Amino acid sequence: MRTDHPTRTLIAAVAFALAGCGDDSARGGSGGNGNGNAGGAGEGGLHQGGGGSTGSFNTGGNDVGPVFPSEPILEEGVPANAPDLFGAAGSGSPTGGPCLVEPELGALFPNNWLRPRFRYIAGGGQNLFEIRLHADSEPDDLVVYTTQPMWTMPADLWDAIAANVEDEPITVTIRGAVFDGSALTGEPSVGSEGPITIAPVGAGGAIVYWTTSGGSALKGFQVGDESVVSALTPAQVAMQTNGGQVTCVGCHTSTPDGKFASFVAQGPWSNALGSVEAATVGAAPAYLGAGAAQFLQSSSELGIHTYSAAHYEDGDHTMVTPSGVGDSSELIWVDLEASSPAQGSAWGVIARNGDGHGVGSPTWSHDGQRIVYVSTDAELTGRLDAGIGDLYTVDYNDRAGGAATSLEGASDPALSEYYPAFSPDDDLLVFNRVPQGQNMYNAANAELFVMPSTGGTPTRLAANDPPACGGKTSPGITNSWPKWSPVASKVGDRTFYFVIFSSRRSEASNPQLYVTAIVKQGDQITSYPSLYLWNQPADENNHTPAWDLFDIPPVPPPQ
Repeated sequence: MRTDHPTRTLIAAVAFALAGCGDDSARGGSGGNGNGNAGGAGEGGLHQGGGGSTGSFNTGGNDVGPVFPSEPILEEGVPANAPDLFGAAGSGSPTGGPCLVEPELGALFPNNWLRPRFRYIAGGGQNLFEIRLHADSEPDDLVVYTTQPMWTMPADLWDAIAANVEDEPITVTIRGAVFDGSALTGEPSVGSEGPITIAPVGAGGAIVYWTTSGGSALKGFQVGDESVVSALTPAQVAMQTNGGQVTCVGCHTSTPDGKFASFVAQGPWSNALGSVEAATVGAAPAYLGAGAAQFLQSSSELGIHTYSAAHYEDGDHTMVTPSGVGDSSELIWVDLEASSPAQGSAWGVIARNGDGHGVGSPTWSHDGQRIVYVSTDAELTGRLDAGIGDLYTVDYNDRAGGAATSLEGASDPALSEYYPAFSPDDDLLVFNRVPQGQNMYNAANAELFVMPSTGGTPTRLAANDPPACGGKTSPGITNSWPKWSPVASKVGDRTFYFVIFSSRRSEASNPQLYVTAIVKQGDQITSYPSLYLWNQPADENNHTPAWDLFDIPPVPPPQ
């Protein structure tokens, strides 16, 4: 352990950037997992929060100097001599220890993120655990002893560490032992060991996701919140559809001002909008024209749609959406201010010359210039089914469209590429892919890839892979529906991005939300393992997240 450390200044508390029905190959890319040895079967709790100390720590983070506590943290029920029982750091059996499932080793935390929870699956019979964090810049290791299968770092300790120990590896080591009430019955066993890192940037905005537990609804939270709030329920939506009162709010996106969720309603599948602001929840936009409302309320077989900040202002509130099914589906614009429902007023076709297939799941660049969409014969019931799926690009061209061309790296005839999303600076594109012919909806074999938005070699995200010691692998865990955080942050020659997605990697195999980091340095793209969002209800089915400057109600503070 080092006895010297550089002087570091505490970074001011990061301010959050707030205004504010879908599912959820080749290997490449970077950013390994670093999973350590795993023990045998064992059950860890999967409830929210819990396991963390709540007292204050003299971390030294208010001024300069070290922030890791100099003394071990002993949780309730731990014998006072636990440090002596475990002995020197890393000692004991090199295998058979706990399997760390949160956070995933190798992960990169935004520096304003939800405080970390360390959750692990115990080796056979283990009931006493050591969690050790080591950073070269700290004179002491942060060491915790607990009898519980998880520990959540206290908020004040996390704030100090996140502000001072950033952009350097923090090595996490988990050891487990069997304690009979007076002594260990054998030597401690080392389990997972590897790095986590805190980025020199934060992640802003709010996340709104679709849950199907207890009925269709949107829930949300702001970055750093430790619980969630209801954002929108079908009964609150004022807009009607040709199916009557809205009963489903899935396949949603945000309007660029963060004030509305825009979604595909139930069959016969038209699009609708509802406010997510507390004072006006469910209301339609004030700018919505009578003709646009009539068109949307009478339409069928619309689908997953998109907006651009460059075309979302007074006089130009435009939606881009698929219309129709299969090879006959078209890409259309919808003028949300239109007074007449007629073609040419409320809506029109965006030409895709050279593409003989239909269209699904478009994404529109933030500068309003380009649309990337899925060229497909499988657009159906507002979503994508089984069939062809390749990414194509077309210029928006003031609603006229033009020549459509396949996107290099995302138009392999052996694969279906879908659910594209532009990064906040329009430089990158993240998307899903599965073997061609498989159903793209809620696809178990779905994986996440990223590449330059103009085309190129796709990078498979390290976040596809859960910890190896947990027993689950990808493909097979429905890594799906990737969406970017609303801001890309530059530090020197590096650009930091964050992506949220849903996955069925949990022990219960229900869909839950995860976040991963992507760093671009020149032409090099580095991806990282994922971070589980432990503030979401672990027993609910949570899909199709959107991450934007949503203006949702605040989450009540922890009690």
